[in-house]
Amino acid sequence: LLFCYTTFMHCTGKDVKVTVQGVTSIANTDDNFVCATIDWWPINKCDYNQCPWGKSGVLNLDLKNKILSNAIKAFQPLRIRVGGSLQDQVLYKVGNSAKKCPHFKLRKDGLFGFSKGCLSMNRWDEINDLFNQTGAMMTFGLNALIGRKKSKTDDTLWEGDWNAQNARDLMKYTISKGYKIESYELGNELCASGVSAKVSAEQYAKDIVALKNLVREMYPDATTQPKVLGPAGFFDKQWFNTFLEKSGQDVVDGLTHHIYNLGPGNDPELINRIQDPYYLDQIAQTYKDISETVKEFGPWSGAWVGEAGGAFNSGGKYVSHTFADGFWFLDQLGMTSTFNHKVFCRQALIGGNYALLNTTTFIPNPDYYGSLLWHRLMGKNVLATTQNASPYLRVYSHCSKEKPGITVLLINLSNSTSFDVSVINDMNLYPSQEQTQDSQGEKPREEYHLTPEGGNIQSDVVLLNGTPLKLTNSLDIPSMEPKLADRYSPITVAPHSIVFATLRDFKAPACA
Repeated sequence: LLFCYTTFMHCTGKDVKVTVQGVTSIANTDDNFVCATIDWWPINKCDYNQCPWGKSGVLNLDLKNKILSNAIKAFQPLRIRVGGSLQDQVLYKVGNSAKKCPHFKLRKDGLFGFSKGCLSMNRWDEINDLFNQTGAMMTFGLNALIGRKKSKTDDTLWEGDWNAQNARDLMKYTISKGYKIESYELGNELCASGVSAKVSAEQYAKDIVALKNLVREMYPDATTQPKVLGPAGFFDKQWFNTFLEKSGQDVVDGLTHHIYNLGPGNDPELINRIQDPYYLDQIAQTYKDISETVKEFGPWSGAWVGEAGGAFNSGGKYVSHTFADGFWFLDQLGMTSTFNHKVFCRQALIGGNYALLNTTTFIPNPDYYGSLLWHRLMGKNVLATTQNASPYLRVYSHCSKEKPGITVLLINLSNSTSFDVSVINDMNLYPSQEQTQDSQGEKPREEYHLTPEGGNIQSDVVLLNGTPLKLTNSLDIPSMEPKLADRYSPITVAPHSIVFATLRDFKAPACA
């Protein structure tokens, strides 16, 4: 049964063949590709006359909230990046290098309009308790401006070597407590022309070598040694190439870059951009350029999207936390993985308008469920997937996370056209078997149809196979069961809907 949500438009079903090349994979992601961020912003971080961060920052978040811990636990594990704009103003109250422990205060001449802040070891203990209880993997962003001075000739350029002493003291304390850090990242948005501050590529390379040496010294066991990530900013080909070249082999494990390709959060065009395939495709060149930079200058590393909120300045008040944002977010997950990205960190787990969890109630927003389905269903081997019926149907496929078979992601950006999708196996290395629908085996197809409540794409409530996804009475994440479908029938993708479909009998040698 096909439901159409628009009263003014006629709903038509269009037959589509989606071709999946299952013989070889085209890219690989990390096992834990989906990641979310926790930022440093205090309660008085405001944009466009609204202050959407509330108590969601590293220093004031309610770490004992049951929904928060259940939401993290559901991923088994969730990768979380602790970092953001203010990290380069944070001192760690440990050792002899940090005498005072100031609070962030509004300050006109401060970076991003704030003074320096401080992380006490009591708060660090509480953060690590949450990570230990929930099994989350931590990427921690270090302050990269300690020890530097502002240039006399360039207002935003910071010069001099990074002083690693405060980071060393933090690592020493962290190790003594037995806390696990999966990766350390150096600085935030200091590359190329920077945002509020910048460091030259040559200097940054020197400093990341210093960080790598520090990590090797503090964590001598190579099997448990945290990764080193950088530069955590916007891509600039020349800067990134120089940075990788100068830092040298086996230093940078993850080349992190940030994505805010939807424009400012207050742009009235935001809701339209999110549904425009031509607009969504504009960022593909950046992903391709980054993957080529890694190939040419740092094949020992991997490309990561270290922070992506879609719309910058805390996201769009009426868009970024709604069902519609999934058109952008899940499409980005699909697109980056085809360009061999290892990790994609969503800004933010909580806080701002673009959070996966509501900033005040902690109730999951639609993108939380979309990211959890991706994490559970999409494996790390990426398959070439094509269709030529409509640009408004976005298609991606991976080997399934749980064998056997493949999982296909179908995103329908159209508000009026439904698509009836047949998935074709292109055995491109065996011409005699070319383009066949698999006939061996009889396992039903597992389908997860995501639609907005009431057909309103700006709703905060998402339906799975027609039923609203809501927390259980015990505040647990609801179980997400597929509907089973006859494997020979097409997959019906309703207007403005998102579908994950697992095909267990799909014979893909790349997934064997």
